[in-house]
Amino acid sequence: METTMTTIEESDIWRALKDVKDPEIPTISVVDMGIIIKVDVQSPSDVTVIMTPTFTGCPAIDVMRADVEQAVRNLGVSNVHVSVTYDTPWSTSRLTDEGRAALLRHGLALPATLPDTGTEPTSIVLSLDVLSETACPYCGSHNTTVKSPFGPTLCRSLHYCNACLQAFEGFKPV
Repeated sequence: METTMTTIEESDIWRALKDVKDPEIPTISVVDMGIIIKVDVQSPSDVTVIMTPTFTGCPAIDVMRADVEQAVRNLGVSNVHVSVTYDTPWSTSRLTDEGRAALLRHGLALPATLPDTGTEPTSIVLSLDVLSETACPYCGSHNTTVKSPFGPTLCRSLHYCNACLQAFEGFKPV
C-alpha cells in the first residue's frame, strides 16, 4: 500500500525498514540484523539508504536492496537510492536484541559474543574453538558438537546437541 507523505523523517524510514525481512531468515528484519548502516533524507522525495552485506558475496543482497527500495517508495518517496558498502564491515555485534531473539525463533543458535578489542571486526582472527561453545537454540545446552563449520550459507555452521538430540545451525560470530 503506497502512501504519500508531505514530510518524511528519518524515523519514518527506519520504521518502514523494520518490516523488510532478511530473505534467508524471514524472522529478522534488515534493521535488527544490522544491515542498514545509514538513512539520509535529503527531502520528502529523495532518500538514500546505505546497507552492508553480512558477508561478501551474500546471495541475498540484491533481493534486500530491492525490498528496501520498495519499502521506502511505499512511503511516497519518488527518488530512492539504495547503495551497498563494504567500507563498514558487518559484524554480529550489529545484531539488535530483537534480532538475536528473531534468530532463536528461526531455530538458529546465537553467535558467541566476541570480546571488544577496539579493533575492526575484520581484524579479529577466529578459531574453530568459538564454534564449539555454541548453545543449542532448542534446549539451551552447551553440550553440543560442531558437525561442520560450513553450513548452507557462509554465515552458518552445523551442530548437534548431545542433550536434546537435535541437529541445528549456528550463526557464526564475526
